[in-house]
Amino acid sequence: MAPIDTPRIEAAVAEILAAIGDDPARPGLATTPRRIAAAYGDFFAGVGVDPVPELREGAELTTEPGERGELVLLRDIALRSMCEHHLLPFTGVAHVAYVPDERIIGLGRIPRLVEIVSARPQLQERLGEDIADALDRAISPAGVLVVIDARHGCVAARGVRYAESSTVTVASRGALADPVQRAEVMALIGRGGA
Repeated sequence: MAPIDTPRIEAAVAEILAAIGDDPARPGLATTPRRIAAAYGDFFAGVGVDPVPELREGAELTTEPGERGELVLLRDIALRSMCEHHLLPFTGVAHVAYVPDERIIGLGRIPRLVEIVSARPQLQERLGEDIADALDRAISPAGVLVVIDARHGCVAARGVRYAESSTVTVASRGALADPVQRAEVMALIGRGGA
């Protein structure tokens, strides 16, 4: 990934401030372009980053059937991303499940996967698909299920302004695309602290 072009972002933000009729040099805004450029470095750190090599690095390549378990589920992985339509944030949680085949993965790698894929201009629908695809490519599990529940800044702050609404999306692969299997995992997700 190429580094964020900080001076270019700063110039663009200053231009936006001038375009809305404000003075980008006034005391309250003078450092805003620099702060936004720094924030964008964080928000978009996943642009051009393929999470699969990092996932494979954390994968146990050979496991015996008794060591795999039937299902691995990580609930409530905090996420934040930027909607590519308005460059406004959406925040929420991802629940990621997989059915191990020959490989398992370190549990800390799954939140890192969510973090990498979220740190780019994104659509929630595609975000779940990207997480499922990366996990599928990295460890070839028998099944994958990704459920994302998020609140969108573009819905809360503009247009219809439904501040309390959330959007739920589902991406599934393999055995967890089966409605019965998927329903069992959804029940586990819904149990929360069980």
